[in-house]
Amino acid sequence: QVQLAESGGGLVQAGGSLRLSCAASGRTIGRYTMGWFRQAPGKEREFVAAAVTWSGGTTYYADFVKGRFTISTDNAKNTVLLQMNSLKFEDTAIYYCAAGFPLIGGTARGADVNFWGQGTQVTVSS
Repeated sequence: QVQLAESGGGLVQAGGSLRLSCAASGRTIGRYTMGWFRQAPGKEREFVAAAVTWSGGTTYYADFVKGRFTISTDNAKNTVLLQMNSLKFEDTAIYYCAAGFPLIGGTARGADVNFWGQGTQVTVSS
């Protein structure tokens, strides 16, 4: 079992930046694929980014965040970060940290995630 706790969400103007942090406990993140999903009101939870910590730290991104978001891991601190730059109104959502899921074609499904954090709200004002 791994427990995940997100922090760093908040309100930001369009064009601004936020950094989300996910602290893991119970197991080392080096055992899992780690990532971020998000869910906007009335929409399904969708894949945002992933880092395959046990395979050289290869990263994957949804097309709509490529070039703007960066996922990174700190194995020593058992932490996953998501740096979000050039935020847009449509990035408004609850962002969830996730652990343990397969990547297929560079993306992932929420239904395949083994462990979730409680989520952190990101609101981008236009």
